[in-house]
Amino acid sequence: MLGDEVKIELSKFAKAVIKASRQNLTKKGKNSSKQLYNSLDFNLRIMKNSISFEFLMEAYGKFQDQGVSGVEQTYNTPFSYKTKMPPPKAFDKWIVKKGLEGIRDKEGKFVSRKSLQYMIARSVFKKGIKPSLFFTKPFEAAFKRLPEDLLNKFGFDIEKFLNDTTKNITNGN
Repeated sequence: MLGDEVKIELSKFAKAVIKASRQNLTKKGKNSSKQLYNSLDFNLRIMKNSISFEFLMEAYGKFQDQGVSGVEQTYNTPFSYKTKMPPPKAFDKWIVKKGLEGIRDKEGKFVSRKSLQYMIARSVFKKGIKPSLFFTKPFEAAFKRLPEDLLNKFGFDIEKFLNDTTKNITNGN
């Protein structure tokens, strides 16, 4: 079937990107809940006249990858905080997983979890999220190798398709 070799090559490409992206998340300490790590996947469909290919991840993955400019510190990213701070509740599970409960203020009093959530949200709003490029770098590296491999495999598929078609014609099918 036309597309078998292309499908194999695109699958290898996607698996290499996902593996390297997961390694980057772990190496850069961005894997506390494993939610983003586990959500990395791809969807590949080869139809008669077209190919559909996409990478999948949690919605917040693009912000972790490309970063978000804060109101005081900016990064080279299309995303930025302007007037709205991230919701403090979004940091609740992260605080627990990072073991930040039980922090004391300057006077030795425990800081409530709500206060800690607010302080982190305010910090992210001001400083933003530094781009990690956990996905972009592996994607670009694998993509540079892809065209040659894909063209070779696609060419092989077309040759195989033409040979099969020619055999069918000569056999009277």
